[in-house]
Amino acid sequence: MTLEEKLAQLGCVWSTQLVEGDAFSEARARRLLPHGSGQITRIGASTGLRPREAAAFANRIQRFLAEETRLGIPAIVHEESTAGLCARDADQFPQAIGLAATFEPGLAERMGRVIREQMRAVGARLTLAPVLDVTRDPRWGRTEETYGESPYLTSRMGVAYVRGVQGERLAEGVAATGKHFLGYGLPEGGLNHAPAHLGPRELREVFAAPFGAAIREAGLACVMNSYGEVDGLPCGGSREILEDLLRGELGFEGVVVADYFTIGLLITHHRVAGDKGEAAQRALEAGLDAELPALDCYGAPLRERTLRGLVPIALVDRSVERVLRLKLELGLFEAPFVDEAAAPRVYQTAETRALAREIAGKSIVLLRNEGGLLPLSPALRRIAVVGPAADDVRLLQGDYSYPAHAEIVYARRDAPAGILPAAEQAAFAPGPYFPPMVSLLEGIRAAVSPGTEVVFAKGCEILGEDRSGFGAAAAALRGADVAIALVGGKSGLLPDCTSGEFRDAADLGLTGAQQTLVEMVVATGTPTVVVLVNGRPLALPWIAEHVPALLEAWLPGEEGGHALADVLFGRRSPAGRLPITLPRSVGQVPIHHDHKSGGGRSQMYGDYADLPASPLFPFGHGLSYTRFEYGALAVEPAEASPFERVRAALDVTNAGACAGDEVVQLYLRDPVASVTRPVRQLAGFLRLHLAPGERRRVVFELDPSQLAFYDAGLRLVVEPGEVELMVGASAADVRARGGFRIAGKPRELRPAELQPGAAWSEP
Repeated sequence: MTLEEKLAQLGCVWSTQLVEGDAFSEARARRLLPHGSGQITRIGASTGLRPREAAAFANRIQRFLAEETRLGIPAIVHEESTAGLCARDADQFPQAIGLAATFEPGLAERMGRVIREQMRAVGARLTLAPVLDVTRDPRWGRTEETYGESPYLTSRMGVAYVRGVQGERLAEGVAATGKHFLGYGLPEGGLNHAPAHLGPRELREVFAAPFGAAIREAGLACVMNSYGEVDGLPCGGSREILEDLLRGELGFEGVVVADYFTIGLLITHHRVAGDKGEAAQRALEAGLDAELPALDCYGAPLRERTLRGLVPIALVDRSVERVLRLKLELGLFEAPFVDEAAAPRVYQTAETRALAREIAGKSIVLLRNEGGLLPLSPALRRIAVVGPAADDVRLLQGDYSYPAHAEIVYARRDAPAGILPAAEQAAFAPGPYFPPMVSLLEGIRAAVSPGTEVVFAKGCEILGEDRSGFGAAAAALRGADVAIALVGGKSGLLPDCTSGEFRDAADLGLTGAQQTLVEMVVATGTPTVVVLVNGRPLALPWIAEHVPALLEAWLPGEEGGHALADVLFGRRSPAGRLPITLPRSVGQVPIHHDHKSGGGRSQMYGDYADLPASPLFPFGHGLSYTRFEYGALAVEPAEASPFERVRAALDVTNAGACAGDEVVQLYLRDPVASVTRPVRQLAGFLRLHLAPGERRRVVFELDPSQLAFYDAGLRLVVEPGEVELMVGASAADVRARGGFRIAGKPRELRPAELQPGAAWSEP
């Protein structure tokens, strides 16, 4: 390979830059792809092409590379898929925070399989997902893309997602990308790209843990860097982070891809490089293999420094070999083309729609249900529906759903310049092309009896203080048996969005006049259900105190309307659980269930001077329409070696009158350790379905490595001593306790030896 051919493999070309006159442009391809390309950037997320046309476009690019370049090396087409493939006609599932609320990793794997099939059908073989960031600051706009605050829950959901996407063999799957390495979920001030203030233990035990799990258990193919920095080290240009920690400690052997424009940000954002050549050298030395979204710093600037001898050719070869190995594992050399006519067959099927509805339904969290207001009877005489989230399907989508994500191209209202090149050609241009979506209002109307009157009034918008719609809302409330207020936020990338990438918030309350609208509804005395449609956990103490029924619906995707109606009218008993703590006030942030000993309270009175220190709703919280009873916890053996697995078991009974799911949660605590440890940490969970009166035995198996931590010498160890176990319905609702003792000498481990626990149920 010539140096130019090698550097081309480290870069990327925007798919839309290969288009001219509503067709693939061979002239542009000859200019942009003379030596091939490592990757092609986002056909789906950047255009309005339907599956058959997207497949044809991908085939045309691959044919040019095969026939018109010297080496004929195929490119990897990459896409986004945090909540389903980000492409026209693809199924749009609940955003990741909602998927996590199901506490059911099997759903993540099933969703991953759908994404795999839909991506492969159009020739896309690498996805820039899942987000494995552990988020500890809900002010951060990308909180919704994560699986929440628990390293264990994030690991279980992330591993399952990767398995679903990648399959048994990459030749039959899609390469997954774990992002963003590292510490991105605790940015200073909750601000995107801001520094993370983390010590080496927390960095490894909390933030690196999900990446390590995906590498060990699922063979994670790719990792993407964080835009931020840790202790002065920009993650995209740090050998300590990308080589020593990621590859050295965690054992990663795949390709590290740059988050978009990362290398240039070493100059403009982090200011650790003076020009593109210096930035390229720093990134390559750090172990950043591929520059996305387009070849820039790794092009002429890196070529010049390599020819001058400033960059050893061995460094270039190292990354090229990693990229080519991934292409070989994907089977691209043998099969670069796809069946264009067959592409649409795996999109929007009855099975994929049913899965979207199941995930959305299982993600909904019943936070409060005073007086048993829910479930509602579908035969009520009159239901008033108010709020800006009721009849707007756009508000059911997260920032990486199509077309919410593509707004930054087709609706560039004050969008940052240069983020995405526009496809100006009509046949390729993206637009507001929604998949079939079910609004929340439509779901309610479809669920009630023919004799039920459903009256709707928006009342207000998501943003702004305009209350001119309050009168219509008040009229809708008159004579209503119940009011359903659907409020929340708008996720996306543009300035009019309230969450999503680039959209951080200093306040965790409802935006605009929505809180006032809810207060008006409650003041009428109408029994009120409030449904939150939002990706960011909100701090709503007044609503939590004054509204009888409160539901968190997250960003539920294409089947959100039917899924919410299933819960509201009792076709499904709610069993979603909070994957992230809901604070009373933004002033409590960061607040999470696994804070260290000595945290979580003010000495000596416990609370703030003006607020309780406890959360509004704790991690793992979620109510049901039925009632579950827990038996005593049996733990064996009572004493174990640092190499021995321990089982904890108890009976769980549905003591209520309807069927339902319960999420049984296991927490552990190391009461005395050589360094401070969390007051509790999630160590296992199981979602199980029980009929009325049914009892099952829930068994948790703990691996001793789940007790490992980094000691004062930064050695990963399992120390002897007592271990406390707590099983319950949330981090604050413990129903059974037990414990065991680790005997013998301390055991020192390598990160590769860390293993998850297991959980199952028995009759």
